[in-house]
Amino acid sequence: MNMMAHNPPRILIIGAGSRGRAYARAIQSSTDGIVTAVAEPNEYKRRQFGQSFIWGSHALPSEGAQFDDWRAFVAYEKDRRARILAGKKDVSPGVDAAFVCVLDEMHREVVLALTKLGGLHIMCEKPLATTLRDCVDMYEALRTNTNAKGEQMVFSIGHVLRYSPHNMLLRKLLLEDRVIGDVLSVVHTEPVGWWHFTHSYVRGNWRRESTSAPSLLTKSCHDIDVLLWLLCSPASYIAQDGQTPHLPSTISSTGSLQYFKRSRKPAAAGTATNCLSCPIESSCKYSAKRIYVTQDKFGLDSHNTDWPVNVVVPDIESYPDKNVARETLLRELAKDYDTSTPALEIEQSNWFGRCVYESDNDVCDEQIVTITWDDDPVPSPPNFSHESGSKDVLLSDPARGRGSKTATFHMVAQTNKICQRYTNLYGVDGEIFADSSTITIHDFRTGETTTHHPRNEDRGHGGGDLGLTRQFVLAVDKVKNHGWTTDRAQMELVGCTLEEVMRSHAMVFCAEEARKNKKVVDWGEWWAEHVEGKLKRDTS
Repeated sequence: MNMMAHNPPRILIIGAGSRGRAYARAIQSSTDGIVTAVAEPNEYKRRQFGQSFIWGSHALPSEGAQFDDWRAFVAYEKDRRARILAGKKDVSPGVDAAFVCVLDEMHREVVLALTKLGGLHIMCEKPLATTLRDCVDMYEALRTNTNAKGEQMVFSIGHVLRYSPHNMLLRKLLLEDRVIGDVLSVVHTEPVGWWHFTHSYVRGNWRRESTSAPSLLTKSCHDIDVLLWLLCSPASYIAQDGQTPHLPSTISSTGSLQYFKRSRKPAAAGTATNCLSCPIESSCKYSAKRIYVTQDKFGLDSHNTDWPVNVVVPDIESYPDKNVARETLLRELAKDYDTSTPALEIEQSNWFGRCVYESDNDVCDEQIVTITWDDDPVPSPPNFSHESGSKDVLLSDPARGRGSKTATFHMVAQTNKICQRYTNLYGVDGEIFADSSTITIHDFRTGETTTHHPRNEDRGHGGGDLGLTRQFVLAVDKVKNHGWTTDRAQMELVGCTLEEVMRSHAMVFCAEEARKNKKVVDWGEWWAEHVEGKLKRDTS
């Protein structure tokens, strides 16, 4: 951790779940920032979070350190600011930034409330929102979130894959070092994991599009964003000199719910709808008892009280007696619903013991997205021969890297790997294979093969959690303490524009339209109608 700044960025975490805790740990371990407040409706989670990251285990929370929810924070902050304007003394300091880590469907109302409050830098966990309309609303609101100078506040999205040492090196090799020349095609795969998919997308929060969003958004907006980052964004965000993104031309997609449905249910399971009452539970690979209780490494019997066990029983670590903890977990897994259960109750609850073939899930467990780019050369600048020796002049052709190319993304549930993505990149001078730990380059020109082993800073997305947190808090610090403009901090440290955030999310919704309508979508026309067109109509 860096030396503590004299006036460190003060951070509020909204949502004390797994992502909120992950970012809080990253703030403590890799930044000059301090977590000073938490907003969380669950009293147990709020207390545990505060004791771990704010007031400690032997102290009581001070004023402004904890809130029952985000609304309570907004009300408190309005009152705090009013007391300052009224000249009151001894007003507690506020926060500089907020990490929004609530449920996906809550992102819109929280972020819009923070932008109306104004003056806060915001990091929002991915996805930005669960509908295109909400994303557009947030995009518009965030552009009006300004400071006293009229500068747009720093914003970051939880696309942590951009910030892992592995992917940062891959992008440098591809775009700056150009180790395979112009890229012609990319094939990128996200293996979700055979049981991981059932946990989150069959039994858990993200199983239904109507209550959450398509799995392409909730699971794979990371991956669509990384493809655009590699193939669309300018190579450098510093001194861009008018560089524009190389925008895609067309989007198409295929996919469906292939496996986790009633027609695939083993006949021997009979009419059972819950694992704990199923006659073939002991031999079923999707047994909830096996996954959450007896599974090596991830089950409770392996002394794991972290994910995924604490998703089923959030306070599982508070049970000192192992037998009581086990009984509590099994009791939760035994919960089920039938035809008499109100639909709203079914929708609003997770059913981690439910048969994976009898659940109410409807999101895709297999999907392919294809993105194409047409040739898009940028006019070359005048050639000033007298500057040919200057290191500050870009001599290479700026049109390079803007040729036609194709990216294919595959999200697949039935895999042994769990989120260990791998990518094949094909260029005019070579090819790259990148997995979660290595980057291997085959050079057609020299015949050489080179393998890089990027460092893995942390288990959280290969160091991406640390990287994103470090860059965002550093950007806040530079604005607060070092006189940087927010625009400079956004470009040089966050390294992602608000428009890029909107583009990668819009790409997911465009792909879903293409999949459902079985068509190839023109990206330029779609963006003009569904994003820019909405902004113009809404602001006219």
